[in-house]
Amino acid sequence: MKLVSRLFIALTVAALAYAAYEALVVAPTEQTMGNVQRIFYYHVPSAWTAFLLFFVNFLASVVYIWKRSAAADAIAAATAEVGVVFCTVVLITGPIWARPVWGIWWTWDARLTTTLVLWLIYVSYLVLRSYSTGSQTALLAAALAIFGFVDVPIVYMTIRWFRTQHPSPVIGGGQNSGLDPSMWPPLLWNWLAWSMLAVILIAVRYRLQVMEEDVEQQHAQAALRGGAA
Repeated sequence: MKLVSRLFIALTVAALAYAAYEALVVAPTEQTMGNVQRIFYYHVPSAWTAFLLFFVNFLASVVYIWKRSAAADAIAAATAEVGVVFCTVVLITGPIWARPVWGIWWTWDARLTTTLVLWLIYVSYLVLRSYSTGSQTALLAAALAIFGFVDVPIVYMTIRWFRTQHPSPVIGGGQNSGLDPSMWPPLLWNWLAWSMLAVILIAVRYRLQVMEEDVEQQHAQAALRGGAA
C-alpha cells in the first residue's frame, strides 16, 4: 500500500510539473489579455476541483444522515476542508487576474459574490466541526453541508442567468464564447494534476480525521470507566 501511495505521489508531482509546462510554455498567449491570462489554467481547474469536492461532501453528508456512518462523516470533513483550500485559490487568483484586465481587484458581481458566499458557508461548516462539542455536531454539520451545496449550481449558472463582469463560460457559453482548441490540453492537464493533488490531501486529512475520532472515543471510554470507579 505504501508503494502505491508513493507511486501516486510521484505521478502527481510529475503531472503538476507537466501541467505547469503546458500552462506557462505550450499554451498560446491570449491576444487581448497577454500572459496574465495564463492564470486561467489555475483559476478554472481550482474552481472545478472545489465544486467536485463539495459534491463529494454533499454525498457523504447524505450518507451520514441516512446511515450514521463514521466513514462517511470523515470523508465529508476531509473533502470540505480540501474544498475550502481550492475555493480559496479561486478567490485569490480571480482578483489577481481581474486587476490588470478589469482595472479593479473586486466587484460585487453575481459570480464573485456567490463564490464568496460558498466559501463562507464551508468555512462555517469547518468552524462548526472544530468548535462544537455536542453529540449532534456531525449531524448539524451534515445538514449545513447539504444546504451549502445548493450554492454550487448557483455559482455555476450565474454567468448564464445574469449579465456579469465575469467572462462568459468556456463550455456551452454560446456561439462566440468557446475556448480555442489549443487551450484545452493545458486546461485539462492542470485539472488532472490538481485533482490528483486533491486526492492526496483528502487521503491525509481522512486518516487524521479517523485518528481524531479514535482518540475522542478512547477519552470518552476512559471517562466512563473513571466515573464507574
